[in-house]
Amino acid sequence: MHFWRHPVLSLTQQRQFTAPLNPIQLMFRVYRVILPGVKQSLGYWQEQAESITDEELRRQALASIATKQFHCQGGAVYAALDISQKDVLIPLIVAFQTISDYLDNLCDRSTSMDPVDFRQLHQSMLDAINPEAPLQNYYAYHPEHEDDGYLHDLVSTCQSCIRQLPSYGKVMPYLEELVGLYVDLQVYKHIRHDLRESELIAWWEQNRNKSPHLHWNEFAAATGSTLGVFMLFAAATRPNLTVREASDIRRAYFPHVCGLHIMLDYLIDQEEDRLGGDLNFCNYYDEQETLIERMVMVVEGAREDVKHLPDSQFHRMVIEGLIALYLSDPKVTSQQHVKSVSKRLMRKSPLTRLFFWGNSLWIRKHKS
Repeated sequence: MHFWRHPVLSLTQQRQFTAPLNPIQLMFRVYRVILPGVKQSLGYWQEQAESITDEELRRQALASIATKQFHCQGGAVYAALDISQKDVLIPLIVAFQTISDYLDNLCDRSTSMDPVDFRQLHQSMLDAINPEAPLQNYYAYHPEHEDDGYLHDLVSTCQSCIRQLPSYGKVMPYLEELVGLYVDLQVYKHIRHDLRESELIAWWEQNRNKSPHLHWNEFAAATGSTLGVFMLFAAATRPNLTVREASDIRRAYFPHVCGLHIMLDYLIDQEEDRLGGDLNFCNYYDEQETLIERMVMVVEGAREDVKHLPDSQFHRMVIEGLIALYLSDPKVTSQQHVKSVSKRLMRKSPLTRLFFWGNSLWIRKHKS
């Protein structure tokens, strides 16, 4: 287990961080504490990745950190719920998300397109959420093997952090469900292009009772998000968490909040994926208006689902922050049809516009 030291807060500051959050407080907490902690954790994993012997594994590990660090930054927002637990939650969220991003790169760039290989690689994610699971040879069917313990170290870090969560037993069944679905998606979406759509639809048919109102592509998108996982991690820091509360979180996050997360991701990547010939779940609608209507349905479902959770205002801010984060991306300006979706999703939401404005300023600052 590797520990990172984050900015030390005074007792007064810690008391401030236990009060219900408003948007300004959340943004302050994220920029003051969360993002520096993520940067420090990712710095450690970058150092480890630089030491990987195999050239291809090293390249993909470093690329996943360099190009996808915003996944860790966004996921670590859940550590803002209880700042006293940041030293457990930030390393846990960063390590788990780094596994996800690293394996996504490996499968995207793999020449084998072997579902057995992909499932064995992703067994590391299932082991990462099971503190009793022994480490395995996750590269057993992969062309490259020599990662100098990089993936094992990531899994072990997750397990060590999880052992410090007092209510982990209450959330583990729901984590196993969500991570299991995530692994299935990663296997089916990375196989041969002529097989992946039929396999994804068959998989959806087996699971459509979980969310019968969703289309197959919308269900698949919902399974691709790690936000429900991170919220359950955060909830497990509470010693008095009940099974009912854990179940409520799972139902509130899956499918709408999780689905919104990934549908937004695919929305802004449509042109990029079209040029690269990659699968995009936003390309399975006959008309642009249908895409807009389905996106609005998911947004409204997400907003409704979190209303009855404790800290409901925080969850609503996560939703509006997601919309603002993705729709302020520079990719949006070059895609006219995405801009039209953007206008509809931000309509009548001052909170989204506030986050949109703040994120746009942040983007411009870091480009200059």
